[in-house]
Amino acid sequence: MKDKVYGAVDTARPYFDRLTQDEELHDHVKNAYASARSIYDELLGGRAHPLTATLVGFVIDAGQARRIGPIATEFAREAARRSQKTLAEVRSAVPLSDEQSSRLAEALSSATGQPVELKAVVDPAVIGGVVARVGDEVFDGSVASRLSEARQHLTGSV
Repeated sequence: MKDKVYGAVDTARPYFDRLTQDEELHDHVKNAYASARSIYDELLGGRAHPLTATLVGFVIDAGQARRIGPIATEFAREAARRSQKTLAEVRSAVPLSDEQSSRLAEALSSATGQPVELKAVVDPAVIGGVVARVGDEVFDGSVASRLSEARQHLTGSV
C-alpha cells in the first residue's frame, strides 16, 4: 500500500508543481478554501489517479493548500529515499519530454554515482538549458548562467 501512496505522490507532482508555479492559481488557493476546492476540481477533473486526488484533497481539506509545493517535495523526497534514489530538482524554461527526462536522469545518475528521481520544475528565468540540484550539488547548464558569465567576462568583473 505504501508503494501505491508514493506512486500516487509521484503522479501528483505535475499537479502540485502547477499549483505552485502558476501565480494566479497560487494566489487563488491562498485566498480561500472554497477557491482551493474549485481549483482542485478543475485541475484534476477526474484525470488523476484516485490516490493522487485523495492526497491533494487531504492537503486542501487540512487547510494546507498554500504549502502544497513543499509538501509534495517532501513526499517526493521520501518516495525517492524509499526507492533508494536521490531526488534531483531540475529547472528548465519549458517542460521536458519523457525522453529528455530519462536521458537527464541517466546523466545525473552517472555524474553523482547514485540513482536519481527527477522532480521537474518549469522556470522561465532559466531561459534555456537546465539547472539540476542533486543534494548539495548544482549542475548549471542554463542559458541564463552562460549569459551572466559572458556579461562578467565582457565587463571584467568577477
